[in-house]
Amino acid sequence: MLNKRELGSRYEQLAAAYLESRGLKILERNFWCRSGEIDIIARDEDTLVFLEVKYRQDHQSGFPAEAVTLSKQRAICKTAAYYMLIRQIPQDFPCRFDVVTVEGARVEWIQNAFGGF
Repeated sequence: MLNKRELGSRYEQLAAAYLESRGLKILERNFWCRSGEIDIIARDEDTLVFLEVKYRQDHQSGFPAEAVTLSKQRAICKTAAYYMLIRQIPQDFPCRFDVVTVEGARVEWIQNAFGGF
């Protein structure tokens, strides 16, 4: 049986493959700093994309996208700002915040899931 981290990693790999098949270039996975973690950082043409991956086997625990709470969104935004700072990416560089949900075998990509900065 997989622990939560291993299970999360499995679904992040699935999400990364899904995104690559739709033309995104994965730059980093599991970027971590004190502010939090970003599951996947990618490029979609000229846009930097910060992605949160959420999995649910069924709806008993709610829908996966509901788990991206306002506090989680704030942490992702702070972490994204730090990423851009240390990678010397200009603050006005186009970016967006997406969520990839996995429910059973179904993958859904929600672009512009929440606002940033």
